[in-house]
Amino acid sequence: MKKVITYGTFDLLHKGHVRLLKRAKELGDHLTVCLSSDEFNAEKGKKAYTSYEDRKYILEAIKYVDEVIPEKGWDQKISDVVDNDIDTFVMGDDWKGKFDFLKDYCEVIYLPRTEGISTTKIKEDLGLSDSDTWKA
Repeated sequence: MKKVITYGTFDLLHKGHVRLLKRAKELGDHLTVCLSSDEFNAEKGKKAYTSYEDRKYILEAIKYVDEVIPEKGWDQKISDVVDNDIDTFVMGDDWKGKFDFLKDYCEVIYLPRTEGISTTKIKEDLGLSDSDTWKA
């Protein structure tokens, strides 16, 4: 079985997210999504609209996703790849080159982003930024 992993916050889920997950799943038999925790997002200076638990629930409902695990920090990628017997690491090409160090452990693929859509664009269109506090 070929196992694939990807990482992200997956907030304000949109077509680009689903397209990335679909293309990642097409690269193997099992797709693990490592989902940024609320605490890790805070360390990165980001605030998701949707809680970790709700984002996890949504991702688990997507047919391309086989497993969701928490991302708690930048340094866990090597252990995630090794501990989960990952064959392929996938990220959007806006991260191109940033995770090449994983090539010692698995194949690394950067997929093109979906044109015209991103969580950042949605927030900009709404007049918000990552650091804005969302009101429930």
